[in-house]
Amino acid sequence: MNHAEGRWTGQQRNRSERLARAGAALGGALDGKVVQASHIVELLHAVLEPGDRVCLEGNNQKQADFLGKALTRVDTARVHDLHMLLSVLSLPEHLDVFEKGIASKLDFSFSGPQAGRLAKLAQSGKLNIGAIHTYLELFARYFIDLTPRVALVAAEMADRDGNLYTGPNTEDTPAIAEATAFKSGIVIAQVNQIVDKLPRIDIPGDWVGYVVQSPTPYYIEPLFTRDPALISEIQVLMAMMAIKGIYAEYEIERLNHGIGFDTAAIELLLPTYAASLGLKGKIARHWALNPHPALIPAIEAGFVESVHSFGSELGMENYIRARPDVFFVGPDGSMRSNRAFSQAAGHYACDLFIGSTLQIDLQGNSSTATLGRIAGFGGAPNMGADARGRRHPSKAWLKAGEEARAGRNVVPRGQKLVVQMVETFREHMAPAFVDKLDAWQLAEQAGMAIPPVMIYGDDVSHILTEEGIANLLLCRTDEEREQAIRGVAGYTPVGMARDKRMVENLRDRGIIRRPEDLGIDKRMATRDLLAAKNMKGLVRASGGLYDPPKRFRNW
Repeated sequence: MNHAEGRWTGQQRNRSERLARAGAALGGALDGKVVQASHIVELLHAVLEPGDRVCLEGNNQKQADFLGKALTRVDTARVHDLHMLLSVLSLPEHLDVFEKGIASKLDFSFSGPQAGRLAKLAQSGKLNIGAIHTYLELFARYFIDLTPRVALVAAEMADRDGNLYTGPNTEDTPAIAEATAFKSGIVIAQVNQIVDKLPRIDIPGDWVGYVVQSPTPYYIEPLFTRDPALISEIQVLMAMMAIKGIYAEYEIERLNHGIGFDTAAIELLLPTYAASLGLKGKIARHWALNPHPALIPAIEAGFVESVHSFGSELGMENYIRARPDVFFVGPDGSMRSNRAFSQAAGHYACDLFIGSTLQIDLQGNSSTATLGRIAGFGGAPNMGADARGRRHPSKAWLKAGEEARAGRNVVPRGQKLVVQMVETFREHMAPAFVDKLDAWQLAEQAGMAIPPVMIYGDDVSHILTEEGIANLLLCRTDEEREQAIRGVAGYTPVGMARDKRMVENLRDRGIIRRPEDLGIDKRMATRDLLAAKNMKGLVRASGGLYDPPKRFRNW
């Protein structure tokens, strides 16, 4: 090979060298693409080089936990300064690699249970954060300037040729594998089983370098299961306001719900309260959503026509299999989720996002990153952002756009509805409304270039609390916007500092609406309205098809 040819094939040659090292190191422990589990650290020593970008599949639910543990056992003299790419930091091992000096830089989306520890490591200088991304943003960068050299992923099954079946929790695996494989990287997959024939092929074997059967099945977190027994009457009231004051008024047909009891309450009120308002067939028909168990009664009542899922949910497998008209189910009867496609659907194809947060400031900026916790954002910034590239109309989108731009001589365009639904006080009586987000102080502590704001205020269309709904689309000045937020902030310090006369004026104009303004009798806001009042009720609604994880079996 002459020099001119070699200029363009360096990554391919490097890949071949890594594969050759692996073949020499493993010998009889390697059978084609199948690696013995006891030799996994030797494989990592062979294929990893200092400074590599490594994508470790840790997503919302499915964890490449065996490979994650193996990575913490490598020799730091041989493997160090890795640049880790993780959509979700779920497991202790995800941060152990930084404490041990195996990795030094991190790009991620969400940290959840590791949020406190992440903040400490960032402050101590053991971990350099590149950026906190949305999911879609991180996946996009895999194909631009954060392409993994080595990807460690998880799948249900593999055959001996390395073809993978990812099952219902496909999640981000296709995005990770494709970006890595087509840029001369190496994909290593841990699987629960190695079989002769797969139910379906989700990722071709040509994309996969090695497979290893994990000694234990990969960990799955039932992240989206909410016990209806824990839904409060305040949450029922807020759900009633959401349905009557937002869903009905804008005729919301395409939507995404955030995670939590607030949105679970809405899901459980669709077959009861929403049906009593004559809204069946008019709202909540098409969803980008994990298979929330709380959605079962609405599906059974015929409210829901389709659901495309980011990932699956433990215990929902048989129910999904029996409802292929609703979920995206293959001929084998199992769902194939896809986080990247669902994120794109949530951004461009949905008219409404509604979710909770931890803090909201006077401009409507919200964040789940608070002092001492760098939680990240997951997909909320994609779901909760006006998609400025959108060009197809819908009633909801056009109406929101008309409200936002009324009286202005501008080209007509729509707007996504982005609703922040919070109780005025969070747990431990921490106010949800603050003068200044903790994100500013957090950015300073961790040396971030920008404060970690989850949803920017100029994207928020409505704020919904137990006090009422503030429609920010109708505000015409910064002062109106601030007073509308104070007007629904209740007895928090932010709420108590409202201009009472101005708030009453905003109420007269319909910018702030209390429950009574919507014709909602607070006395009706009881748990009796819930279509299922506990986990057993969800099982019953599913006709026995839903099989809750053990921790939720409380009957």
